Amino acid sequence: MSLSPCHADAVMQTIADYVCQPFTPSGEAVDTARLSLLDSIGCAIAALDHPACTRLLGPVLPGTRIPKGARVIGSGEQLDPVKAAFDATTLIRWLDYNDTWLAAEWAHPSDNIGALLAIADWQCRNGRTITLGNLLHAMVQAYEIQGVLALDNAFNRVGLDHVLLVKVASSAVTMRLLGGGRDDVINALSHTWLDGTPLRVYRHAPNAGPRKSWAAGDAASRAVWLALLTHKGELGYPTSITTPTWGFQDAAFRGQTVTLAQPLSSYVMEHILFKVAHPAEFHGQTAVEAAIQLHPQLVGRFGNIAAIELTTTEAALRIIARDGPLTNPAARDHCLQYMTAVALLRGDLTAADYEDDVGGDPRIERLRARMSVAENPQWSRDYLDPQRRSIANGIRVRFDDGSPDLVATVELPLGHRRRRDEARPHLIEKFVENSSRHLDASRRQALIERILGASQDHIAASEIVDLTIG
Repeated sequence: MSLSPCHADAVMQTIADYVCQPFTPSGEAVDTARLSLLDSIGCAIAALDHPACTRLLGPVLPGTRIPKGARVIGSGEQLDPVKAAFDATTLIRWLDYNDTWLAAEWAHPSDNIGALLAIADWQCRNGRTITLGNLLHAMVQAYEIQGVLALDNAFNRVGLDHVLLVKVASSAVTMRLLGGGRDDVINALSHTWLDGTPLRVYRHAPNAGPRKSWAAGDAASRAVWLALLTHKGELGYPTSITTPTWGFQDAAFRGQTVTLAQPLSSYVMEHILFKVAHPAEFHGQTAVEAAIQLHPQLVGRFGNIAAIELTTTEAALRIIARDGPLTNPAARDHCLQYMTAVALLRGDLTAADYEDDVGGDPRIERLRARMSVAENPQWSRDYLDPQRRSIANGIRVRFDDGSPDLVATVELPLGHRRRRDEARPHLIEKFVENSSRHLDASRRQALIERILGASQDHIAASEIVDLTIG
């Protein structure tokens, strides 16, 4: 029930039609969804080694357990689906290593997987099977909703955090997985826009901190909660976006119109960006690749560096180019200069490089002190071009001994659609490396075969979750 679903805001009606009407994702989208699921599971399992993450997991009240609850990937906790969505999403997101979407708004569509898995697993354990094929289909739709909303709507420019889009996408698709119809989806969506979204303050200096690593978990759990409330018949508010003065657009978006830039299909999953080799905020991925290229030529010459000139996009300049102290891992993994300095110095960049023992290396700070960052306007235009979607970075190293400059530029990161075939074996290797401390070889191989093999799409999603628990 809602006040008047037939007169709901157009954005909500379009999303509801997309998830409720017959839809067949492209073959490329489904194949990419398989990689996204495998990659996200690996990221989640790797996060189990980080106490700052695992202390957030488990039941809200210690010692409580839901007999037929949703099991959480990696941890094995059996929880109500709301907390299970929080835990799974927080694990996937913790290391800033899951897939990415860059547009007017920035997002991580795999943040939705925790909500989808929680609902799917919970239903499987309570008599209604959601298959792996159903899950992959739901992933394509959640990615599409989040990513297309991100194309033109820059919530970041008004200080709002992108996890709003996780809540929107997850509420719509989980409502459908619960068996809800078009009006139910609209009603659930209306509550997500009523909620608004957190401020971005925890992503930026001087307040950058670990909340950014569980913010998506918070949004995913809220999406599941709102879908479950709607499933019980909670009233919807169909013009929660557009109502003058009180609606989302006027109250939170400074009078701007929320738009869907293009029809909803399979575009976002087809174009998703993978973090293949380095856990770095995606605007810095190509800077890390360029720095690694330069590392062999810099060994023994770091003392002669006079200046390091970084060239990047306007988005990277605004989001991750930062000077000053970096006092915790969450600040370091969102600093373009820091990740570039580590890669120049060490020839690699890993999650461990954001911890305090590496962050305190004075050589990194000496390199940061010699860095300047400037925008290349053409790269900023290419970044927003839907046909190109490049994320370019360039590095020029100048020396004080008269040596020729060293220059490296990378426009398309390894995780880009145009490099998908090149990235595929590396993504499988990444999964094996991320999960090897917690899963034996037989479980790792079973996950690879079942997720990546189309012949296994009939199995229950809960079987995939069970395999992630060592």
